[in-house]
Amino acid sequence: MAPKTDFPPVRACLFDMDGLLLDTEDIYTLCVNLVLEKYQRPKLPWTIKAKLQGRPGPAANQIFHDWAKLPISLEQYTKELYALQGQHFPGTQPLPGVAKLLGDLGRTRYWANNTADPTKPPHRVHIALATSSHEANFRLKTSHLTELFSVFETHRRVLGDDKRIEPGRGKPLPDIFLLALKTINDSLPAGEPPITPEECLVFEDSVPGVEAGRRAGMRVIWCPHPMLKKVYAGREGEVLAGRTGEAGDVDLHQVGEIDDGWAQYLATLVDFPYDKYGIVVPPLAVELEREMQDGAQIDDGEVIQAVEGCAVAS
Repeated sequence: MAPKTDFPPVRACLFDMDGLLLDTEDIYTLCVNLVLEKYQRPKLPWTIKAKLQGRPGPAANQIFHDWAKLPISLEQYTKELYALQGQHFPGTQPLPGVAKLLGDLGRTRYWANNTADPTKPPHRVHIALATSSHEANFRLKTSHLTELFSVFETHRRVLGDDKRIEPGRGKPLPDIFLLALKTINDSLPAGEPPITPEECLVFEDSVPGVEAGRRAGMRVIWCPHPMLKKVYAGREGEVLAGRTGEAGDVDLHQVGEIDDGWAQYLATLVDFPYDKYGIVVPPLAVELEREMQDGAQIDDGEVIQAVEGCAVAS
């Protein structure tokens, strides 16, 4: 089919966390393999790991336990796994390009009220977090990265144990992304029209997460771990369409079609193609001007340097 090209500009970006913002996937694998080694079981293959990614913890642990056939209960496995994660997750770091991307999107707030039509560039791009990690695990992974995550307002963070998500409705079902969009729409500035799913861009590394984004009627960026990409080699079109069947034969009308233009694969978030999505990042001079209008105290040298920098860039 001919890919769709007449999309509206993106007004909201919704982010997964594990393996997308944070380099956690290899840490997850390390912790799981330590448990498997303890009980003389083979290491976790990526074909199984791919089924665990993006899902809520309890669902992922059950899938793993059914495969691993450990001589311990699921409860004991979970206890041992979480103990190992408690040792290793505090050292988690952001993946390449993440800090710049989040910073650039955060800077679009300087476009607020900068145009008569907030649905056309340049405009503010709102962001929200939509992660399957439960609150305790979220804090474990991010407590040392408070500055990085400060761009996500607290009321725009949807975690895996959010009580507004019904049990059993985690990824690959769309509920978490629809709820993340609702947190944005419920807190938009007065006069700004609600954001539609078509104006949203979901950032995911997992296959169930891509399917969830497609089921939500949103555009999707798939940025997987290199080993996950190998697992789905030759099936990339199915992944981007959300047609790998991770949710089973449920509401298949919600997913996309092969090469329909709604999703894109990126190997990394470095040098993100803002123009393609109608996103304009303000130059420093605009930021400084807005801050001065808001009464912020800014050094005159910073203003001169910023203006000169913009002149050179143009």
